[in-house]
Amino acid sequence: MSAFGRLANLWKGFLSLWISDIEKDHPEIAYENAINSMTAKYAKLKSATAAIIRRREELDERYKRATTDLKQTEAELNTAVETNQDDLAVILIQKKNQLTAEITDLKSEMDQAHNDADSAKTSLLAVQSEIKKLKAERETMLAKMQSAQARIKIQEQLDGLSVDDEVRALDTVRNHIKNTIAEANLGKELSESSLDSRLAALKNQTGDVTARAELEAMKARKAAAAQQKTM
Repeated sequence: MSAFGRLANLWKGFLSLWISDIEKDHPEIAYENAINSMTAKYAKLKSATAAIIRRREELDERYKRATTDLKQTEAELNTAVETNQDDLAVILIQKKNQLTAEITDLKSEMDQAHNDADSAKTSLLAVQSEIKKLKAERETMLAKMQSAQARIKIQEQLDGLSVDDEVRALDTVRNHIKNTIAEANLGKELSESSLDSRLAALKNQTGDVTARAELEAMKARKAAAAQQKTM
């Protein structure tokens, strides 16, 4: 292979890889190219199938005409033999033999044309079915691809979140709340144990003792007065 040929093959290889990368990023392009290629193949096959069917119909028509001509020739030959027209009979025999050979050939060609037409139609239907399958597959696979891409984006967003920072920030808030509560409790404890608080409590207790003593004295005076009345 010449250097030019090797360079051409190398360029084709690079081009193929480049197109392959593009199709990976844009799978809809790959499907569209495949569907367009199959559609073009279908159009060519349809044209070829039409030509095969047309030839089959032409052979069928020729076979029918030759069969009709053979029947007519045989009838004329019988008439020529019965009427002793030997010269016409000889000509009709030759014609009959030609028609018989032609019908044999036409029958063979006609059978082959029928087989070719059936095969072409089968291939045509197969390509048509493949196009429909590709279109359905395109819709399904592209939907799956979009779903997968969406899941990847969500996962990337989740991976990008720093949960530890949020948790640490929440722990700081929790500690601050606990410290504030403890500070409030400490203030209450200090106020309860302070000298002023103790003096106030003692004053309240003293007032209670004095009031109770006064109550007892009142009860005693009332009891003494009641006793004097009964005497």
